[in-house]
Amino acid sequence: MNAGSRQPLRMLVTGGGTGGHTYPALTTVATVREQAAAHGYDLDVLWVGTASGLEARVAAENGIPFRAIKTGKLRRSPNPRELLANLADMFRIPVGILQAFGIAARYRPDVVLSTGGYVCVPLGLVSRMLRRPLVMHEQITALGLANRILARFATRIALTHPSSVEHLPAPARERAAVTGNPVRPHLLRGNAPSGRWHFGFSPEVPLVYVTGGAQGSRQINTLIEGILPSLLERAQVLHQCGPGWIDQLTRTAEGLPEHLRERYRPVPYVGEELADVLAAADVVVSRSGAGAVAELTAVGKPSVLVPLVPSAGDEQRQNARYLAESGAARALLENGPEPELLLAELDALLADPRLRADMSKAAKSLGRVDAAGALAGMVLEEAGVFGFR
Repeated sequence: MNAGSRQPLRMLVTGGGTGGHTYPALTTVATVREQAAAHGYDLDVLWVGTASGLEARVAAENGIPFRAIKTGKLRRSPNPRELLANLADMFRIPVGILQAFGIAARYRPDVVLSTGGYVCVPLGLVSRMLRRPLVMHEQITALGLANRILARFATRIALTHPSSVEHLPAPARERAAVTGNPVRPHLLRGNAPSGRWHFGFSPEVPLVYVTGGAQGSRQINTLIEGILPSLLERAQVLHQCGPGWIDQLTRTAEGLPEHLRERYRPVPYVGEELADVLAAADVVVSRSGAGAVAELTAVGKPSVLVPLVPSAGDEQRQNARYLAESGAARALLENGPEPELLLAELDALLADPRLRADMSKAAKSLGRVDAAGALAGMVLEEAGVFGFR
């Protein structure tokens, strides 16, 4: 079938606010596009989110048409300041629903994909009004509030973890399936020598990659700064610290003993080279959000996890405990761990290549590299692409 005879397929995507909601949506869009083309369909996508959310930038960078709507966030235990924000958001929510209705009614999607965040609620409600199939994806174990609302009328529910089923309303469980959390496919194709060469690291010394997410983590940055001279005697460190920390940690690097200076590279952000960095790293120090865990297990990387405490439903600590109990990671589960505890965990891993190999194998056994394909298949089935398996 040539491109001119392809059938049109319209998909409305909603989700964002954070990378944990945005990047699974982006990966799924690309996979749906590939699989739809293989079945003779030409995919048209419209992403709906908030103007200030990460999804607006990501959609623009990837050439995906984007429409912004207003939305509100329900703060369940508000202090006086947040109570005022709740009141303001009460007026935004109906405006967002009206905006979502206008967009969806004009666009007339064959299917709606929702990946989480409060912006999903208006589009989810509108999909029900317009009788359009809604595929909802949940990244974390305990459903977020937005997805608890949408789960009651989503046509299909895609889960990252099997244990999430018990958090669904009973009538919704038969519509659920475990797909895993989509991981950007280029992360699976990293080149270790390129990762070291890019930052000027030696191939002879173990490499520790430290990340606290796109904005960095004050806790992780402080822990690393506190053990830096000792750690650098054993390893090289690439430290993705966030733009707000780069000046301070650059000064810290300049103050290191001369023989250690070349072993430490603080950077504000790691972009397209992330796949090579993950391939090159012997150990990763990271938070334990859903996206980080999906990536670490997909590439099979030993890690020391420092969960954000508190997080929604204590999700990050649950993730870290799960990986640690599976032999795939070491986890600092207490709130406010001491730098020496992190150093001890890293020392044990850096000194034992066999232990790292065992952890890598355990991590890979937990990964779902086919998650994007499974979720894309669910979307295409709901869109009425017959014959897709």
